[in-house]
Amino acid sequence: MGKRLFRKSFKRKQKQQEVAEHAENKMEERYGDEGISSNLQENIDFLHEAFGKAPDIIIRQFVIKHREERKAAIVFIDEMVDKDLINRNILRPLMIDSEKVTSTDDLWDLVTERLVSAGETKNVLKKTEILTGVLAGDTVLLIDQYEQGYVVGTKGWATKSISEPRSESVVRGSREGLSETIVLSLAMIRRRVKDPDLRVCTYELGKRTKTCVNLLYMDGLIDPQIVMEVEQRLKRIQIDGVLESGYVEELIQDQTWTPFSQLQNTERPDTVVAHLLEGKVAILIDGSPHALIAPAIFTQFYFSAEDYYERFWIATFLRIVRLISFFMALLLPAFYIALVSFHPEMIPSHLAISMAAGRATVPFSAILEALMMELSVEILREASVRLPGPIGPTIGIVGALVIGDAAVTAGLVSPAMVIVVGLTTISSYANPSYSAAISVRLLRFPFMIAASVLGLYGIMLLFFLLCAHLVQLRSFGVPYMAPYAPFNLTDLKDSLFRASWKYMNMRPVTFKPQDRQRQTLVHKGKDENSHETSGR
Repeated sequence: MGKRLFRKSFKRKQKQQEVAEHAENKMEERYGDEGISSNLQENIDFLHEAFGKAPDIIIRQFVIKHREERKAAIVFIDEMVDKDLINRNILRPLMIDSEKVTSTDDLWDLVTERLVSAGETKNVLKKTEILTGVLAGDTVLLIDQYEQGYVVGTKGWATKSISEPRSESVVRGSREGLSETIVLSLAMIRRRVKDPDLRVCTYELGKRTKTCVNLLYMDGLIDPQIVMEVEQRLKRIQIDGVLESGYVEELIQDQTWTPFSQLQNTERPDTVVAHLLEGKVAILIDGSPHALIAPAIFTQFYFSAEDYYERFWIATFLRIVRLISFFMALLLPAFYIALVSFHPEMIPSHLAISMAAGRATVPFSAILEALMMELSVEILREASVRLPGPIGPTIGIVGALVIGDAAVTAGLVSPAMVIVVGLTTISSYANPSYSAAISVRLLRFPFMIAASVLGLYGIMLLFFLLCAHLVQLRSFGVPYMAPYAPFNLTDLKDSLFRASWKYMNMRPVTFKPQDRQRQTLVHKGKDENSHETSGR
């Protein structure tokens, strides 16, 4: 049995490797593995054919005057380059300054070594390399009678100004959010981590979009096995296009059939840096302001960046509030259905009489009543997100109040149900992570159905199954429920309760960092130059 599984695994990996090699050679198969022609017009005709004479592909032909006139051309994509840089550092030196140069050097050497002034340059020999350079936002220089091209880094497309992340706003902390431009996002991270050990590996995902993806980690700190596993999963991605970080998240996660996120996404550069310093990796995708953090455990989805900027007592209180909100958002409607339908004896007598009076005119069972209200709230919530500007939240709040009041007046739902649904909705907003909040909203409905079938027994049975599912989940080999399962006492200093920074001098054991030391403490009575390390 073990040998058969090993053979299947080996064949699957071999097939994936063959697919990857096929994808890498796809452009060569389409356009041929031809070198650049010495005839400038042939190269221009090739570009016209390859790009279908697209209007945003600019091919500027001109003449270089040096001892003799030589035809040349530059190729770039409009609005993806810095045109001032092209005019100042490429066109002007080649068209005007070249006449003043009296050097007897070869024209190509003169152009590449003295005339074109740019920080990022590369010689290319294949036609497909020309296409790659142009599509990346660079400018390609071609000169007649030379069988090579010169790629000049001129990227300079318009970018959105840095703004505060809408989904992760904080009272105290940075107001910067990551950008859709990967270079700008990387710069924001490097500004916070002035360490040469920050490694950035670049990948190109998407056979047609060729999206730039950066893998970030701290060398000498992170467990090398985590880096190797993430790299292997990224290399196995074979898809036509990657337009957002959600593509990569779904393609590299451990398990697909689970509502829980196994990678955390964030728009905050300070959050990315904090996770890098704990021994995790970050994945940046060009065109998306959301960075992916791996490995991810259950508890970190309920932590806010603000928890580490406020005093530890405040952070602990807020985490307990979020935990209560989690259980209310998940179980409150189910408990209402179970108590009303199966266990009315557990309700205090005065409250039971009041609830019975409210339900006297309701023609539906508790489960139908709850499903109608929950679905109505979900529709209003989704509509408020899609509506433009400040209208959305207003419509959501007013719509919920009007519909709830009208439903109670019409006798379709009881007042208690409106209160339960309202508390449940408010509790779901207390979650700092949008993806984790959606998981809770989704799981609420199975719990409601279980409560309508078996009452409290159904809730407990489904809750045990949910716990078993969470315990067996892994995120890149890391247990999803750590540090509770498996239990790790030292890592509890940053779980439900957050200890003071002076006591969190070691990194979490869960992620197996190579360097566990986070800070060196100076003990009282010792000289400041005499540092002693204290463990957890």
